[in-house]
Amino acid sequence: MSMASFDPVTAVLLIPIMSAALLAVLPGYRLTARLNVVASLFTFASALSLFVIERPQPGPYVLVDDLNVVFIVLNTFVGFTTSIFSASYIAHELETGRLTPVYLRFYHAMYQTMMFGMNLAFVSNNIGLMWVAVEIATLTTVLMVGIYRTHAALEAAWKYFILGSVGIAFALFGTILIYMAARPVVGEGQDGMVWTLLMQHAAAFDPALLNVAFIFLFLGYGTKVGLAPLHAWLPDAHAEGPTPISAVLSGLLLNVALYALLRFKILLAANPNAIAPGPLMVTMGLVSLIFAAFMLYRRRDIKRLFAYSSIEHMGIIVFAFGMGGPLANFAGLLHMVMHSLTKSAIFYAVGHISQIKGTQRISRIRGLTVTHPALGWGFVAGVVAIAGLPPLGIFMSEFLVVSSTFARQPLLAIALVFGLLLAFGALMLRLTSVAFGEPRGSKASAEASYVPMFAHLSLVLGAGIYLPAPLVIWFQNVARLLG
Repeated sequence: MSMASFDPVTAVLLIPIMSAALLAVLPGYRLTARLNVVASLFTFASALSLFVIERPQPGPYVLVDDLNVVFIVLNTFVGFTTSIFSASYIAHELETGRLTPVYLRFYHAMYQTMMFGMNLAFVSNNIGLMWVAVEIATLTTVLMVGIYRTHAALEAAWKYFILGSVGIAFALFGTILIYMAARPVVGEGQDGMVWTLLMQHAAAFDPALLNVAFIFLFLGYGTKVGLAPLHAWLPDAHAEGPTPISAVLSGLLLNVALYALLRFKILLAANPNAIAPGPLMVTMGLVSLIFAAFMLYRRRDIKRLFAYSSIEHMGIIVFAFGMGGPLANFAGLLHMVMHSLTKSAIFYAVGHISQIKGTQRISRIRGLTVTHPALGWGFVAGVVAIAGLPPLGIFMSEFLVVSSTFARQPLLAIALVFGLLLAFGALMLRLTSVAFGEPRGSKASAEASYVPMFAHLSLVLGAGIYLPAPLVIWFQNVARLLG
């Protein structure tokens, strides 16, 4: 296939869905685990080529612009590194009998189906197709959360399914209202669902319909983002599912719903008479941040702890995009990328910790840096990064969010800093008990690949010290797109 005929968008969608079909029928764990990694690598390589190949023109179904390329590349990269971590993690689950070979075939097929759903959501130019793609990604993760078939895992999957369904129903109703607002201007048929066409005519839409639509879309996709008080599914899903899925949920699936919200925020901003989405996003973001920061002190399960940390960070990101303006949008984008990389690295560490110690209870895990130095110090680096300490990337994005808020709304900045310091205290408290002190719990070893964890952490450290100029220009351009 020549470079001229190579279509990276088709590859980003076809590779995962074809691999899923193949993985569903192939026996043998080692073969399927390797194929899962290879498929994820090819998808990532195809996504990277979007930077160098001339992008396809927007069609009725597919759109590639500066905004979604950031999401697609991040999604496929974390999907690839998680597939490497997953191979060593799931091998241990097979040995201990928590998973059977049949479930493993199902697991790998679902993994690629989920990647397909997320990639489809990012490249969709049709708001109806985007909704369908988010639903595919959600349903596959529901099935994977319940894969251990324990009482707690099934309960978590069921809660996720029920709350996710309510959220997705709200989002569907919001999508229909957008179509109804567009119909008198754009006409009947699928043109009323094509995002690029909606943007061209948005100024002429009925603002009252747009306002109601955004409220439903915000509640619907906000449930998926995990914003408080719509977050109840998230801690259970993270704690009870396989850890690679926790990494993907935290690092990627929350971003898919966030991306959908941002698309509609841009649409609303194009209509001068519609409500400003900013105050609603700022309020929900702050509530999520402060609520999650308090909840961090009460967690006894290490995976639940970092699930609440995800709610906190999605709150910060939604707050930044709600504030708007070039600097806050830039900070929101940077924070989203840094959070995805850091949180997935932490879940890689937590997955191996729970396998080695045979528990997820924080009280039973002590002295990791003594018993397992590489894993222990990797975990320390991850928690220090997510807590927002310099010189790591999250410090930089949090600093930009706080400074841009101080310049415009000093009172909001005080509430923001209060939430950040509260969460910082909780994370440091837990870190000292888990990583240091007298070792407690099993000292067994589990086969583990630390490459994905350290690859992510080195990227986060690099971004904290120096951001390459092309990347800064790219993010500034996307920040302008967001209005």
